[in-house]
Amino acid sequence: MHIEQLEYIVKVAETGSISIAAEKLHVSQSGISQSITRLEDELGVKLFTRHRRLGAVPTPEGKTLIKKAYEVLVRLQEFKEEAQSFNSVISGNLKLSSIPGFMLFLLEPLSSFKNAFPNVNIEISEKSTQHIIEHVENNQIDIGLITIYEELIKKRNDLRFEVILEGEMKVYVSKTSPLALTKSITPQQLMSQNVILYNGDYVKRFANDLISNFGPMNILFTSDNTEVIKKAILEGLGISFGPDFSHKNDPYVVSGDIVPIDIINYEQEKIGVGWVRSENNHFSINTKRFLEHFNFHSRMQAY
Repeated sequence: MHIEQLEYIVKVAETGSISIAAEKLHVSQSGISQSITRLEDELGVKLFTRHRRLGAVPTPEGKTLIKKAYEVLVRLQEFKEEAQSFNSVISGNLKLSSIPGFMLFLLEPLSSFKNAFPNVNIEISEKSTQHIIEHVENNQIDIGLITIYEELIKKRNDLRFEVILEGEMKVYVSKTSPLALTKSITPQQLMSQNVILYNGDYVKRFANDLISNFGPMNILFTSDNTEVIKKAILEGLGISFGPDFSHKNDPYVVSGDIVPIDIINYEQEKIGVGWVRSENNHFSINTKRFLEHFNFHSRMQAY
């Protein structure tokens, strides 16, 4: 039995196809097929049933053994990374993804991490919450930075969520708006304003809850481009709302050009920002090291 054989059966089970597995592993289709056959002969167990239409389907016995093979590969990777951690040089890859509003959260910890581990290749993408979750599930990224709320956690037992910061929704207005002179706004007052809606999962949930409780909302437009939304607020076209922690260090808020105000007489659902990762995929040493840097800088920003 060889490690490569374990990698082959795990990849075939994952893709459901010997040809696709061969392509992803950069080996020949016949090589994988023959290797699996030799492993089945060695074990005396049929791991896959080949179907012309369905592809390679694990047998009941195969499912159990393939799961064990995956666990062995994870432990082997952890062994290699643990050995690597004793060296002064850590290399490899780190793949992160964030929803658009939170990219600023990554700048300082990324700089700190890269200074500490210059040989790690970092890849960052900007996606919606749903796409981030899908990419985490498919092991296309190591971790994703998203808004986290109670219902999301309840729905996904296969994912692990780590909340870094907690906060509440606030309304954001131009400094020239009469609302900027007030300390707070009620839902009823909010519904009479032109609203520029960020096209994010939690913001849409928040807006829908307001609409169901207080009636129609005058939505001027919806966008996933945060800069467009901020420009529209500055020009007095409307107001917007979002989590307070995502705008705390925004240049327009810091300068006073955009003013956050509280929403009163409304019980908000708890909201946090944090990481999502798969319970089933390997938690790499690069990911662990980066989270140490991220958590440190997040605590510093909270003070």
